[in-house]
Amino acid sequence: MDTSGYEYFSFDGTRAINIAGSVKDDRTFPNHRHAYGEIIVVGSGDKNIFRIDDKLYNLTTGDIALVWPMENHEIVDANRDDCIIIQYSNHLADSLFDFKRIVNRYHDLHILCVKSHTELVGNLKSIIDKMVAEWRSDLPNKEMRCAGILLEFMVKLDEYHEDLEADISNDGGKTISDTTLNNIISVMDYIKNNLTADDLSQTAMAERAGINKDYFSRAFKEVTGQNYIKWLNAVRVEKAVSLFPEESLSLTEIAMLSGFKSIPSFNRVFAEYKNTPPSHYRRALSQNTWNI
Repeated sequence: MDTSGYEYFSFDGTRAINIAGSVKDDRTFPNHRHAYGEIIVVGSGDKNIFRIDDKLYNLTTGDIALVWPMENHEIVDANRDDCIIIQYSNHLADSLFDFKRIVNRYHDLHILCVKSHTELVGNLKSIIDKMVAEWRSDLPNKEMRCAGILLEFMVKLDEYHEDLEADISNDGGKTISDTTLNNIISVMDYIKNNLTADDLSQTAMAERAGINKDYFSRAFKEVTGQNYIKWLNAVRVEKAVSLFPEESLSLTEIAMLSGFKSIPSFNRVFAEYKNTPPSHYRRALSQNTWNI
């Protein structure tokens, strides 16, 4: 997995939702990925080229692009002035089984074209417009209001699953049952809440999920898009990043709290995922100089 270009930032004033501002003079944004998902409504103009998961899309005004958490994507050449980019935390997606099921089900669905899915795109655009209006208002509980509208978006998307079957038919044979998906998500929740546990081996987690190790490995990669060790290391790195603002904690303490058994392994894995040593990353965050 290419771990370069990882983008990290805290949403402005919220923990779950962000709506990116317009950019007038730059039509590009380099290839990157992040733990949050994005919903993009394509802006005006004859040329709107995006790359998602190494595939190029030349999109039309009003098309909707779906970037699921941890997917590489790039704005190659597009209007960034009047497009709408909604970003939502992966923690929000992970907190609801139905949300996670939808992410798994539609993981290979990246584009909703206004020409081929006119009714669905129209319905989704109305929901997005409602979210943008809430975001720009001065009403209380803005984050909660927008999170509720995001769930409405996902429910509406799933209501059209029969119409979208052709778009997700080349998804690599995703066949796990909802029961297996639920078991995998339960394991993921357990790991995130128990990163310092003595045994987080794939064998132990397969046993916790109630399935054999080989099937667990395949099912886990289907749900997360990553093999187990890569995912576990990514979770540990993100835990470490979340602890960096705690000035009372040393890097050694942060490493241990994130589940790393030694400082050398922490340094090695962190540099692999963030392309910089943890000490440099922490300093850049504290000085607000991290380039995102």
